[in-house]
Amino acid sequence: MRISWFIIVLVVLFTLELVGPVREYVIIPFTGLIASVSAFVVQIFDPTVIAHGIVLQDSVSRIAVSIQPGCNGVEAMICLTAAIVAFPASWKSKFYGLFWGFIAIQALNIVRIISLFYLLQWNKEWFEWAHLYLWQALIILDALIVFIIWVRMLPEDEDNDEDEQTLIPQT
Repeated sequence: MRISWFIIVLVVLFTLELVGPVREYVIIPFTGLIASVSAFVVQIFDPTVIAHGIVLQDSVSRIAVSIQPGCNGVEAMICLTAAIVAFPASWKSKFYGLFWGFIAIQALNIVRIISLFYLLQWNKEWFEWAHLYLWQALIILDALIVFIIWVRMLPEDEDNDEDEQTLIPQT
């Protein structure tokens, strides 16, 4: 892995995420989509759950969770993107890794949001602990596992002439 590429991509993407227009026109709408998908999944077995904007709410008890930036899986995806971009592989393989990584991270994130939604209804202290410690670590671990699986699934004969030349010492 080219560590300089990893750091550059990480810094650029985290900086972009914090820029006002990107946050307003990309991150917040994406987070709203995550809330809507979470509500859709929950409504299969609990029709009292609704989503409005970035909020997932029980319409009967009025208990709600607000999915804030940082809780939408974007940071885990940024870390995965930096790792995949920095790793010597074809762009086709990188695209597949990013696509399936996005699916895996967001699928687990929806499980996270739904579990936290119901945990909040049961016990606020357990919600806080699971939200701040357990799920933060699990989402990042998910990105790491996706990266490891992606690396292991790369074809061995992939054409990386540029990368091979950088590994061969020049005399």
